[in-house]
Amino acid sequence: MRCFTRILFAMLALALLPAGPARAANNDPVVLVHGFLGFGPEAFPTSGYLYWGGYHDIAGHLRLYKGPRTVFTATVGAISSNWDRAAELYAQIKGGCVDYGLNHSRTPLPGQEQKPFGKCWAADPTNNPQGYPLALYPAWDAAHPLHFIGHSQGGTTLRALVELLEHGAPGEGDGELYQGGKTGWVRSVTTLSAPHNGTTLRDAVLDILPQLRSPLRDLIEADFQRWELAPDGARDFNLWARTSPHVYYFSVGTLATEAGAWCCNGTDRAIAPIQSSNHQYPRVDMIPYFKTYAGEWIVPSVRQHGMGGYMQSAPGRVRVDSEWFANDGVVNTASMRAPAGHPVREFDGTPVRGTWNFLGNYRGYDHFDILNWPNKGPSADPIYERISDIIFGL
Repeated sequence: MRCFTRILFAMLALALLPAGPARAANNDPVVLVHGFLGFGPEAFPTSGYLYWGGYHDIAGHLRLYKGPRTVFTATVGAISSNWDRAAELYAQIKGGCVDYGLNHSRTPLPGQEQKPFGKCWAADPTNNPQGYPLALYPAWDAAHPLHFIGHSQGGTTLRALVELLEHGAPGEGDGELYQGGKTGWVRSVTTLSAPHNGTTLRDAVLDILPQLRSPLRDLIEADFQRWELAPDGARDFNLWARTSPHVYYFSVGTLATEAGAWCCNGTDRAIAPIQSSNHQYPRVDMIPYFKTYAGEWIVPSVRQHGMGGYMQSAPGRVRVDSEWFANDGVVNTASMRAPAGHPVREFDGTPVRGTWNFLGNYRGYDHFDILNWPNKGPSADPIYERISDIIFGL
């Protein structure tokens, strides 16, 4: 009886203790992967400007939010293909030198080096005679998995990485990445504003009025690897980069345009004073440069449709209709939800592996508001906190 009484009092005492923070189901490290034209944390050392946060530090915020957490910020090719970026990401995390693959190095870029000299990371800081930068997480394997968060092309890069990790690529040589069989190395993939089905920005700028010149057009035209970021190329990429049944996938959409109205819809009326309810127009708080391409017309041209009005239905190409009009200034919002033909569901609070758990479209966030770049848009901190709560609860 005395023993039972002591146990009862002990249970009551524990029940009356102040509740502490909920214990995370896992504390696996997170890797942040930037998008097209992105840069690493050392790119602007004097200004302190960061891709992930602008003058604010998203990685630092995630490390402390209900932490401590381990959060790495990766640096991959700014204008490289998803394949090349995945190869660089693997070497940067695991350690070793980049291997782009034997056959891949021959096409689509003949002359590309399979194993470029010096593009290496050291897995062992005590054995690094070349002075290479240290690998982010050499312990990475199925027993030490990672969470990944990718913005824009960073999201499609992560899909290429998962495909290569799990299925490899026959004929690409003896590189570890191309051997496949690395199931369980990735616990979760979260994509922010990712062009899973491509973006019509490239088509709108290039296809309709080829003589129109702009810095953005010249950059896109010069780098033909961006084909996989356009709808037609994304269709082929989606057939190759499968959704793994072993990975938790989450996606976030951003929306910075509004349907046309005669007044009072929060759009920039200087850019688009006359509007049609059938088309989309940039919000007044969108980053100014992208306003010129995001609406019904490309400004100053009134004869070329922008993302908010561009359609095409040519034989053999991906059909682009009004569902593509809404966008965040760079990527069509409908494209951010999930790759076409892959499983997807609305997130209901219960994550499911092997399908895209869609976390919703965040209205009023343009393509860089989601990164907390200086602008009039809302803070993205609550979005990252929500993601953190989800992935560390897996």
